[in-house]
Amino acid sequence: MRRIAVTAAALLAATAAAPQAGAATGSATGPDTGSGPSGGGLSAVIRYTENGIPHILARDYAHLGFGTGWAQAADQVCVLADGFLTVAGERSRWFGPDAAPDFSLSSATKNLSSDLYFKGVRDAGTVEKLLATPAPAGPGKDVRELMRGWAAGYNAWLAQNRITDPACKGAAWVRPVTVTDVAARGFAVSVLGGQGRGVDGITSARPPAPAAPGAGTAPPAAADPGAAAEAARQLFDTTRYDMGSNAVAFAGATTANGRGLLLGNPHYPWQGGRRFWQSQQTIPGELNVSGGSLLGTAVVNIGFNDKVAWSHTVATGTPVNLHQLALDPADPTVYLVDGKPERMTERKVGVPVAGGGAPVVRSQWWTRYGPVVSNLGPTLPLPWTATTAYALADPNAANLRGSDTALAMGKSRSVAGIQDALKRTQGLPWVNTVAADAAGDTLFTQSQVLPRITDELAARCSTPLGRATYPASGLAVLDGSRGDCAPGTDPDAVQPGVFGPGRAPTLRGAPYAENSNDSAWLANADRPLTGYERVWGNVGTPRSLRTRGAVEDVSAMAARGRLTVRDLERQQYANRVPAGDLAAADAAKACAALPGGTAAGSDGTAVDVSAACGVLAAWDRTADSTSRGALLFDRFWRRLSASTAAKDLWLVPFSAADPVRTPRTLNQAAPGIGRALADTVAELRAAGIALDAPLGEHQFVVRGGEKLPVGGGSEALGVWNKIEAPWSAAAGGYPEVTHGSSHMQAVGWDGGKCPVARTLLTYGQSANPESPFHADQTRLFSQERWVTSRFCERDILASPRLKVVWPRERR
Repeated sequence: MRRIAVTAAALLAATAAAPQAGAATGSATGPDTGSGPSGGGLSAVIRYTENGIPHILARDYAHLGFGTGWAQAADQVCVLADGFLTVAGERSRWFGPDAAPDFSLSSATKNLSSDLYFKGVRDAGTVEKLLATPAPAGPGKDVRELMRGWAAGYNAWLAQNRITDPACKGAAWVRPVTVTDVAARGFAVSVLGGQGRGVDGITSARPPAPAAPGAGTAPPAAADPGAAAEAARQLFDTTRYDMGSNAVAFAGATTANGRGLLLGNPHYPWQGGRRFWQSQQTIPGELNVSGGSLLGTAVVNIGFNDKVAWSHTVATGTPVNLHQLALDPADPTVYLVDGKPERMTERKVGVPVAGGGAPVVRSQWWTRYGPVVSNLGPTLPLPWTATTAYALADPNAANLRGSDTALAMGKSRSVAGIQDALKRTQGLPWVNTVAADAAGDTLFTQSQVLPRITDELAARCSTPLGRATYPASGLAVLDGSRGDCAPGTDPDAVQPGVFGPGRAPTLRGAPYAENSNDSAWLANADRPLTGYERVWGNVGTPRSLRTRGAVEDVSAMAARGRLTVRDLERQQYANRVPAGDLAAADAAKACAALPGGTAAGSDGTAVDVSAACGVLAAWDRTADSTSRGALLFDRFWRRLSASTAAKDLWLVPFSAADPVRTPRTLNQAAPGIGRALADTVAELRAAGIALDAPLGEHQFVVRGGEKLPVGGGSEALGVWNKIEAPWSAAAGGYPEVTHGSSHMQAVGWDGGKCPVARTLLTYGQSANPESPFHADQTRLFSQERWVTSRFCERDILASPRLKVVWPRERR
């Protein structure tokens, strides 16, 4: 097996270096060494090592895409096929119009609205136009070849293999895909924070019906600025997302050997189409990168090579804005710009539904700014009246460059190279980047595609609604009747209407650079970033407990110095609970002070909570699976913090001069403490759960009939190792993780040719319960272990689990 792997690598290295030959057929016993993408079949060499991690060798980008598509299909065919149904607008046909998608590719609440949106994108030729746009505004040749190869590899796997995953075994909806399908999935990811967030509002927007003579029906009420401001604040609050992340880069001045370190801890869904998948991609002499890819993408999105490592965190930049339209009183589908009427474009979209019959046909209404929307979620209505409508502007709807950015970062040789890649490609729609390199440099940058909404433009052009929403959330609502209120364009931007990379909040060369989904302000607490426009995020406001805990941890690590990869490993699994450090002791004292040891619950029932006092006092303030008292504090703190305003919860209020340490000191007299204790104690007793039960007995997952305890904690607790799980007393507590720590990586360098890297994909490579790689890494996560990355050839070939596969097209 090792001889085969070595021979394959040598052949690929030779063919990559040699001029392209004429058409030739591939060998049945080796990789295709014939023609390039224009002729012959595509092929690749895949060397699998422990945990089913593929190391994909190919001679060029089309062949690399082929190997990647093949390997992803082998692990995730059902999840991928489901996503391709989504972007084709065919969910209603197969699963019915009223069922819900998995929310991985949009916020649509029903299949019908999802299909109407994505079928509309397909009918308009949006993705095809973006694919045809020349670089740098459109995708480059290498990425187009990767996507072409990915589609061919996925299709070849379907044609040559039998599906065993019960999720789609024998399903008629699993079908071959095209390059457009692959690009459409990338488009969906790009607009997740924009049009994808507004799918229900785009597909339900209807012009008001003309009032019948003498009718007394009241017109829809205008949007309420105060309510809209709070709804927008919550809508764009990154701590509420089902995606987040922590990442920290340490400079050489803080490490044991003067080289950089990077710890990446993305928080993504554990199920569905936004899972990561691990691989190493190699084109000899051209590319060699290892890391995690979002399913359906042909590139490594977060990862490392022999010189640099990077991760992403969901950013606070608001990637969309609204334009409030002034309508023609005689026709609500005509709007005025600088006094001149413009007619909306009506797009009729038809969607086939289960059971046959006529397709469901609905109209969507588009303007020069984007689609008309009736809402941005259920709490932010945007009523279309006889005089007013709202159009959603999303610059990422013109951005199909995300894979170009990822590829350029994978080829980078330093932090400076990462910065250059971001400046050249400008493809990241909704994330920050944190990076470190072997020379000891560090980077934090919020280089994302944002509408060019300056504070000056917002002040000059905001409608009354926008004057409420912009300060609260960064969501600008601009006067669409004025041409001078459209966002401008920076000279270094590759597409109109967006900020150039020179305006992005950026911190280079700091001892540490960290982000936990708050704004760029405290990427380094000693070097705060300020001066950016509100649309990028806020400054001088309270940070989340996760940010506060992270900054405390990493700043202390940097000050201690002599750091190694082992320190990164310990940080990931430390499971310190910042909320517990701040409040557990005082909560225990408040508990002990309750008269008679009793408190009234929400229903007025008196509950004996005295046993909880000692458990809280003795708790070790961690969310390890063995921690006793962690579950009690978790259930108590969720109730208390959700029901009590910060001004009533803390004795020391927030101070922008001390943002990491404030607010603090729990108000033991807060009236909600007793009630939260009573409700928590009653809940746990009713479920038969001991107050001091180890966390892992009641926070767990079941894989293959095996119960695996899970450490970590929720956003409310501020734990770095974030784990979010729905509570089910009947099922024993938190019986399944919905999202949290996912593709973790701890990376450094020791002066040799190979990076020193540890990784873990918490939910495993495969969604197929029949696969040996469905839960193997979940077991490692339960045990707080890591996988040692095999990056260099000698390490790949030394794997005791080495398996070589040579997939190729059959024509």
